[in-house]
Amino acid sequence: MFADPGRLRVFAAVLLGADSVTKVLDATGLPARDASVALRRLRETNLVHEEGGRLLVREEHFRELARTARSASSETAEGQAGESVDSTLQPFVHGDRLVRLPAQFTRRELVLRHVAARSFQAGVEYDERAVNDKLRQWCEGGEIDHVAVRRYLVDLGVMARANGRYWRSPED
Repeated sequence: MFADPGRLRVFAAVLLGADSVTKVLDATGLPARDASVALRRLRETNLVHEEGGRLLVREEHFRELARTARSASSETAEGQAGESVDSTLQPFVHGDRLVRLPAQFTRRELVLRHVAARSFQAGVEYDERAVNDKLRQWCEGGEIDHVAVRRYLVDLGVMARANGRYWRSPED
């Protein structure tokens, strides 16, 4: 999220007290369009929110990230995986809900592999109705529909399809 310098500048401005778009523009020197896009992305990822007409950093989000990092670092030497979602997935997946798909190809593939691994047993065939039912649960309340997710899963090779049947590779 902070790899984009403009987004980082906007976040820093809000963190340091710029509580309106005008103040963000003054503090960052960014064009209005760039600042607006950065603010939208920061809101979408729950890093910034608006309360009482004021822009604020969502501090509880950072506390949750810190808790997740602590729990990940305290995993046993055997590598037991916790229930926490990888931080790369957090802007896109909340629990068992797909909020939206990333634009970046590698992240999109990672998110879709996560959804497929949590929904479909490797080597088991599913009919289209079963696939739709499972994906519909993931997409409920999100920005993307289950049919598009199903198509992406097949197009990216995360799942295979033939004769109306879908499956994940046992090697995946």
